Amino acid sequence: MTHRPTRRTILIATGAAALVAGCGEYDDNGDTSSDTTPGEDASPGRQLATTGEIPVGGGKIFRDEEVVVTQPKDGEFKAFSAICTHQRCTVATVADGTINCTCHGSKFNIGDGSVANPPATRPLPEKKITVAGNSIRLA
Repeated sequence: MTHRPTRRTILIATGAAALVAGCGEYDDNGDTSSDTTPGEDASPGRQLATTGEIPVGGGKIFRDEEVVVTQPKDGEFKAFSAICTHQRCTVATVADGTINCTCHGSKFNIGDGSVANPPATRPLPEKKITVAGNSIRLA
């Protein structure tokens, strides 16, 4: 005796498949995702910014590349992961000498990525960049 799926079973299975397929459409911040994998645009040699775009004592977040570039002192450029080490939120701002994650309040120093304010306990990982002329590129 063979069992054939009922109409109800087929409808439930189809609905579940559609629900699972829809789960990949949004990232953890509610933004719609692009056709690229996070960090995929962070290919070596790709220009992130010009030196004039990064304020002294501040920085700029590149969400698609998951990188934050800072300029702690005039002419000194640093780059770190833009993913908070506490619970993997993308950092939101760079102000007053810190890289700030608004998910839970963690702050990181713009000069070395070290934790300036918990709950994060680990620094932001450094990313390699090159600065040539006024171009800042991923290394």
